[in-house]
Amino acid sequence: MSERRQIAIPDGRVLDVADTGDVAAAAGTVIWHNGSPHTGALLDPVVAGCAARGLRVVTYARPSYGASTPMPGRTVADAARDVAAIADALGIDRFFVLGASGGGPHALACAAVLPDRVTGVATFASPAPDVPDIDWLAGMHAPGALEAARNGRASRATFAETDTFDEGIFTAGDWAALSGEWEAVGRDAGAAEADGTGRDGLIDDDVAFAQPWGLDLDAIRCPVLIVQGSDDRVIPRQHGAWLEERVPGAELWLREGDGHVSVMNAIPAALDWLLARR
Repeated sequence: MSERRQIAIPDGRVLDVADTGDVAAAAGTVIWHNGSPHTGALLDPVVAGCAARGLRVVTYARPSYGASTPMPGRTVADAARDVAAIADALGIDRFFVLGASGGGPHALACAAVLPDRVTGVATFASPAPDVPDIDWLAGMHAPGALEAARNGRASRATFAETDTFDEGIFTAGDWAALSGEWEAVGRDAGAAEADGTGRDGLIDDDVAFAQPWGLDLDAIRCPVLIVQGSDDRVIPRQHGAWLEERVPGAELWLREGDGHVSVMNAIPAALDWLLARR
């Protein structure tokens, strides 16, 4: 049974944290970064995969999501400082970081900013930074939100006023995953929209992705696994290839036939990969 708590951090904000606790967590701790949008809840398949390997799982709602205090103008790198504050409050020294979709950049931020604390990182369908040497929007089925985010928060917020969900962003395999083991992903995203925090949190995430991340990927020293679906229509395969080339020592798993959600079926194997390299 997970515990949900609000943790006050040194800058005066509050972060909404979920934690499976340290009982039988002999193998260590995973800090899990949910995609966009989210409520800060733990996802059952993530918890189950970690529990089977003796891993504690901690996650949190990024600023503006759930009960976490908004942080206007936050960068991707700010997530690392929030994670450090959470880990300090929970008495956790070193940890793995994993992130899916919008959680991927934030997982990489932890590895770059907290090299003495992160023992390994794995991302699933993570976007790369919006830099000149990648055609960042190419191949995205619905690039409008990130295109608007390039022009700042006001532009992204205006786009949100008329944005509608396009079912074509997901493959048949994604929809099968969302109706099966990964039903929790769709349920959590829907809950974020329903509780009113999803809109602002998602806007702030997108703006953070489209602006400079505020970190140096070259500073990453731990093992890094980049997991990417070949058929992803949300974050196309060139993002995974770019990250493999730019993150020191990164290994890319390009999973043929996987989309944006179904790629998370690789989480158990990714956990084994990380545990073998710590």
